[in-house]
This record gives sequence, C-alpha cells and structure tokens, in this order.
Amino acid sequence: MGTHVGPLLAVALGVLGAGCREAPITAPRPITSLPRALGAGESGLIGADNRFAFKLFGEIARRAGPDSNLFISPLSAAMALGMAYDGAAGTTQAEMQRALELTGMTLDDVNQSYRSLIALLRGLDPGVAFTLANSVWYRPSLTLTPEFVDAAQTYFGARVQSLDFATPTAAPTINGWVSDQTRGKIPAIVPDPVPDDVVAYLINAIYFKGDWTMRFDPARTTPGPFTLANGAQTSVPMMTHGRTVTIGLLHDGDVTVLDLPYSAGAFTMTIALPRQPGGIDSLVAGLTEERWNRWTAALDSAALEVHLPKFTLRYALTLNDALKAMGMPSAFCDSGHGDFARMNPSGQLCITDVRHKAFVDVNEEGTEAAAATAVGIGIVSLPPSVVVDRPFVFAIRERLSGTILFLGRVMNPAAVSGP
Repeated sequence: MGTHVGPLLAVALGVLGAGCREAPITAPRPITSLPRALGAGESGLIGADNRFAFKLFGEIARRAGPDSNLFISPLSAAMALGMAYDGAAGTTQAEMQRALELTGMTLDDVNQSYRSLIALLRGLDPGVAFTLANSVWYRPSLTLTPEFVDAAQTYFGARVQSLDFATPTAAPTINGWVSDQTRGKIPAIVPDPVPDDVVAYLINAIYFKGDWTMRFDPARTTPGPFTLANGAQTSVPMMTHGRTVTIGLLHDGDVTVLDLPYSAGAFTMTIALPRQPGGIDSLVAGLTEERWNRWTAALDSAALEVHLPKFTLRYALTLNDALKAMGMPSAFCDSGHGDFARMNPSGQLCITDVRHKAFVDVNEEGTEAAAATAVGIGIVSLPPSVVVDRPFVFAIRERLSGTILFLGRVMNPAAVSGP
C-alpha cells in the first residue's frame, strides 16, 4: 500500500472587499436536474454504495498510518464486488450482502439498478469525460454458469472473455484493458505473471476528467503554507482565480464544507475541513452517509476567492483485511469455505484478493481521476475566510444523484511515497 502526493490541497476562501464583483465568465449551461427521476431501486443502491463507501474508507483509515494520505474509488470497489456478489451463494452471499450494505434489496433490484445507474452517469455532462467499464477474465478450464455470464454482460455491461492465464501475454492483456479504460492512469492492476491459484478476475475500471466551471489562472499559482496534523508546516503551490467565484459552502460546528463544481455543475469536488489540523481523525471516524447527506443538502451558494493547491495522488492497496473486518470473511480463500456456486457449478470458488488502485490529479484546468478494482477468484482448496491548510477529507461526486465516485484523506500534501 502506498501513496504519491505532489503539492496537495490547501484551499483559501476569502470574501473580497466591498465593490468587488465576480468577473463575467463563459460557462456551460448549468445542469440543475437529472434527465429523469431516480427509481426506488437506484436511490436504494446509491444509498447502499455510499454507506459502503464511508464504512470502507473508515476501515482503511483505521488500518493506515496516522499521517498517510488515502484515495480510493468506493464505486469501483462496490461494482467489482457487485459482480462477485452475483455469483455468491449461501453464507458467502449473506455476508457480502451485509458488507456491501445491500440488505433489503433483492438481487434483481441490485442488478437492474446498477445497469440504469451506469447508463445515467455516462454522458450526464458532455463537458466531463467519464468512463465506467467492467470485465470478467477466466481460465478455459473454469466453467461459468450461464446465469452469471448473462448477469455480468446484461447488468454490468461486462466484457466476458476466456483467457489462458499460463501464457506470457495473459497479464499484459488484462492490464492493457485496464490501462485503455483509464487512459493510462492505472497501467496495471493484476500481477504478471498471473498467480497459479487465480482462475478468474472480475474487474471494474473508472475514469473521470472534468474542467472546473471556473478555471484557475496558472500565472497566479504561488507557494502557500499547509499545517500538518502534528502542527508542523510545509509549503505547497496554491492556485487561484484572482477574483471571486461561486461555490457551495456550509459551516457545521467544527467542520467547514466546500463544494467546487466541474463543467455544468453535475459533478463537484466536495471538501470537508476540520477547524483544527488535529481534528482530521475524528472527522474521518465520524463520517456517515447520514452526516454526508445532511452536509450536501445544506450547502449554500457563496461568492468567494478560492486558493487551491495543485496535487497528484496515487494510492494502491489490497482490500482483503478491510472487507473481512466489514463482515465478509467467508468469501476469501483463506477461510476455507467460500461459496460462489452461482458463478461455477462446483461451488468451490473463493476470493483470493481484492486489489485496488486509484489516481487523482488536480490542476488549474480541472481534475483527472481514475481507479481500478480487481477481484481475484480462486479455488477454496486454495469563516468569511477559510483556509484548508490542515488535514482534510475530499470526495468527487455526482451531485444530483448523490453518487460518490472517489473519496480521499489528505494528511500531508508534500508527502512522497509509492506503492
């Protein structure tokens, strides 16, 4: 597990003096509503995925170093595991249902809702590049049930392909697909060569690139201070527009929430900033879907000067331990009794590992983010002025449906490490 962070986030928001007005801008026509109403199943799935997002994020943060940056795509993880859930049975299915927060939804509800949500998110804002793709790769010796293959193709739009994992080109073929879907930002997700105990991979890839509704002026990027959780300071390059811009803003006790729109405003970056640098731990530990929804629903429009540092973050980890702690231990091979009978008639399949990689780059033009999740399958036998100059949490989300695409914690913008 590791991170790489270029100069990262410090957002300064200050209301300019009397007489200053926001400069005229040319922006896309704002998107103020979804093209259609969300169905009950879609709303239920988005709520489930967001509950899973904060639960997974909290578990990863609990296991990570206290000063480490984090960045994941909970939607990517949920979707890859959603394909695996389609093949689960018995105790494994029940555990995955609880861990993925899908209790109360039928399997058909989940599948139909994923299909319609994927269609909704794609092309929602023509000014934002958004790719969401799924695939299933399996050894020729593995027999997948027609029901599982049909669900993967019909509801997840997955490419399902038999591939001889023993050949030297197997891993490059799978990784090439992931690289293509993420425009090179996640160049590899499965090990090369493919481990002997893996008989299939269920993979999700997601890519996002959006320009700010109000782009920052590169000529105005200058160094600025960032206070770490322990009180020490570092310097990071801070971007600004040189004028007021309209953003979403909320003060809730010791937390300030900022919302910066992309393109026509359907997608945004939402930042939760604790009042004190050391307050980041309690902020992360206290994140819930209910609290998040309350914040985003209460955001108000404000014309402020924004200072935001450029940052680049790479993150990679294996989710096995976190998912076991979240209540699905029997799904994994080391439990000795995984049950994916609806994927393969033998009923002896299990999850070898869940690998996740994510990337985000924030600059004067906008934000580019990508992630991939690979589920390996094996055999059971195997204030008026606010400065984000201290640790904070941020998300990239689709505002109108509430779908969280990416979620991160920034502890030290100047930290440099790698997977």
